[in-house]
Amino acid sequence: MAVMKIKGAATVAGTWLNEAVSFVVFCILDIVDSFLCLLYKAADYLFEAEWKPCYCLSDKEPITTTRGKILLSHNNGESKILTLSPLQELGGRSKIELEDISETLYTRPSLISDISTISVNELNKRFVKVTRSESECSGHNEKTKNKRRRSLTKSSLTVNFTVVEMLRGKIRPQNLKHDISRWSDCDCGFCTSWASTSDKNHSLFVKTQIPNGVTAKEDVLFIHGFISSSAFWTETVFPSLSASSSTHRLFAVDLLGFGKSPKPADSLYTLREHVEMIEKSVLHKYNVKSFHIVAHSLGCILALSLAARHGGLIKSLTLLAPPYYPVPKGEKKPRQYVMKKVAPRKVWPPIALGASMACWYEHISRTICLLICKHHRVWQFIAGVLTRNNRTVNFLIEGFMCHTHNAAWHTLHNIICGTGSKLDTYLDIVRDKLKCNVTIFHGGDDELIPVECSYNVKQRIPRARVKVIEHKDHITMVVGRQDEFARELQEIWKTSSC
Repeated sequence: MAVMKIKGAATVAGTWLNEAVSFVVFCILDIVDSFLCLLYKAADYLFEAEWKPCYCLSDKEPITTTRGKILLSHNNGESKILTLSPLQELGGRSKIELEDISETLYTRPSLISDISTISVNELNKRFVKVTRSESECSGHNEKTKNKRRRSLTKSSLTVNFTVVEMLRGKIRPQNLKHDISRWSDCDCGFCTSWASTSDKNHSLFVKTQIPNGVTAKEDVLFIHGFISSSAFWTETVFPSLSASSSTHRLFAVDLLGFGKSPKPADSLYTLREHVEMIEKSVLHKYNVKSFHIVAHSLGCILALSLAARHGGLIKSLTLLAPPYYPVPKGEKKPRQYVMKKVAPRKVWPPIALGASMACWYEHISRTICLLICKHHRVWQFIAGVLTRNNRTVNFLIEGFMCHTHNAAWHTLHNIICGTGSKLDTYLDIVRDKLKCNVTIFHGGDDELIPVECSYNVKQRIPRARVKVIEHKDHITMVVGRQDEFARELQEIWKTSSC
């Protein structure tokens, strides 16, 4: 009994210590990020001869003109399609939807302001309780005033300066012609290979594997996770499937902004852009009629979106560590809710610290990319020396480091945070309109995405089968057990074809 009390007291003390240290650390990071903002403004002007917009200094300004070509949002942060740009200026597209752009890009309150808001809300609740009886006396008049205020609020539109500035480049004709890397991005041959190819349409880099000596019976699309690449599959599962004489045609893509795929500087890396690039680069290019999907982490969101768009073509859905955080009913800011789940602003565990720095701080995360991604060849050399050119370490580092800050920052916010409650819709479509098998794998020791996320998917899709791989984490659930995982995949595809 005494031991239990000591353990309980130690847990409480550890929690409070984590909270206190986290508060101090993230308050300091708020200040550092503000300083880096000014530093990068000067550096961008020095190296690129122009000011570059960022989100931290982009206050939402009232609309002062009714002319188009601007994306709008309501004051409450809910994004809407309010204007259309001329077809010729969108390079063949009739509109860009602001609902694809997460407000977490430009609404990331500092820790102090967040706590202040919570305190003010609590005071307001108490004040309302005390004065409720007085309010009831003049209820009718107040209701009338509130309705008028709401109508005024709804009609008050705002624009985010940074979104507009980025879209000015995006809505030009030939919008993928901005091939020049920013000074803080890597300009090596590997990272910029997409800009020097003869493919003017800039399709995604796709690694294919076709069965030897036999006709491929089915197609399988592999989608990697955040800050990764197709090598996550091609260096692990592909050789195992080849050795087992698989009769499947395999496709592994480098997502837009990652690996050898295009990294356009003017892209906002929305869910729509990612999915449409996969459709163009794989489904259309290789005439894929029906297919299985295997997706890891962030790739699960893209897989569910593809399943919702191509329901009749999906033969099976295999999801690894899906980042699904159900948004409570009545939550007014679902994207902010998901962001706080993904990046809780805690120093412990270390993975939470890394996720929080990447998600909450635009300029700190850019600095990390400057130090790591721009100099990835140096880090790969050092890792090669230390590990004696271990092949596994090499492709993991390559996938982790070969991207731009622009791609990682927008993908993180517009897909992982930006889907918000949208994932509920995709899961409901899979549950109600698709008949394919749904299998979910999750590492029992995964500290990046908790196992509860997989069980959340199962609650939404009861027929889904969840398999927890004990003593494996976010990466080792595949890497290191690829032969076993390949056999599991073949069994899934076999039963799905019956």
